[in-house]
Amino acid sequence: MLALGVGAQTSGTAFVSAPAFLIPELHTQLGIPLAQAGLLATAPTIGMVFTLIAWGALADRIGERWVISGGLALTTLAALGAVVIPGYVSLGVFGLLGGAAAASTNVASGRVVVGWFPRDRRGLAMGIRQMAQPFGVTIAAMTVPTTAAAYGPAAAMILPTALCGVIAVLSARWIENPPRSAPSSGPAADEATNPYRSGSFLWRIHAVSVLLVVPQFTLSTFGLVWLMADAGMDSVAAGAVVGGAQVVGALGRIVVGGWSDRLGSRVRLLRWVAAAAAATMVLAAVTDIASIRAAAAVAFVVASIVSVADNGLAFTSVAEAAGPRWSGAALGAQNTGQFLAASGVGPAVGALIATVGYPLAFCLVAIAPLAAVPLVPARDIHAE
Repeated sequence: MLALGVGAQTSGTAFVSAPAFLIPELHTQLGIPLAQAGLLATAPTIGMVFTLIAWGALADRIGERWVISGGLALTTLAALGAVVIPGYVSLGVFGLLGGAAAASTNVASGRVVVGWFPRDRRGLAMGIRQMAQPFGVTIAAMTVPTTAAAYGPAAAMILPTALCGVIAVLSARWIENPPRSAPSSGPAADEATNPYRSGSFLWRIHAVSVLLVVPQFTLSTFGLVWLMADAGMDSVAAGAVVGGAQVVGALGRIVVGGWSDRLGSRVRLLRWVAAAAAATMVLAAVTDIASIRAAAAVAFVVASIVSVADNGLAFTSVAEAAGPRWSGAALGAQNTGQFLAASGVGPAVGALIATVGYPLAFCLVAIAPLAAVPLVPARDIHAE
């Protein structure tokens, strides 16, 4: 179940990430303005934002198997449409539709992991599942630009099409919905078990996750140019640092997940991660001011690792607190808030850097995770 969950999330992410790696071909070879190429790259993410909660609610009602396999089947059709009907508009439309379908894997694959693993091993399992996103981005990064340069943008979508199609079939065949006790029925039961009405835990975790998106996307968006412009690295060295940070950060999610199992608490570790995220952003600013190239590289790697460490913790906490009847919708709300916040980080932090420079901008970004620390709930909630 874990392997299929990782495969589903990886294939969906590969499709969603693919248009971003078409930008060089669209801009330099086909003459499409950079702004239009950038809009194309965001089309799948926009589609996901509109459907995450709906897919989650559907998974709550009918289970994970058909949500994952059906969503990936629809993603495959959208990707196939982008292949057989080439053109900028076609890529945008099918990217939007495919992103809306691929959102099914974000919520349902998380439910599979939460449902099949006991609480004392769930953090580790979710940490492994969270590696699916960098896996998917890596697949797109390694295949899409070269294929697009050789055969055109439409051909670059063939691998994501095939990957989504294969995983859709495997999911339909082998995913089994986790065993859960039969719930009571009726509107009164739904109202009584609504975790959003029974306390503030989920609202607080959602708010914390939105705040922690700020340092994460600041580093992923502006880290490369910061290392080159302010830390004085050449493009090869800076690229190596960014790539290494992604790999170590992905492994760090597993370590943090296993740590939360041993600690017996997600929220206590989440609070520590939020505080560390603020500290590491300030550390990056200090290395910039001191103009220490090696220290800047180390600070970037450490900050990158810390900035993604919260994802699995928060995701698992949301699923555990919401319970099997609400976890799909809650996970959809969790991802929706993160995507919406991430969409504003680029322009906002970019304008901030242009106005005050990297060191002060990093210090101001550190306010977001610092504000998240008191919002983290005092104790975990398990609604299972």
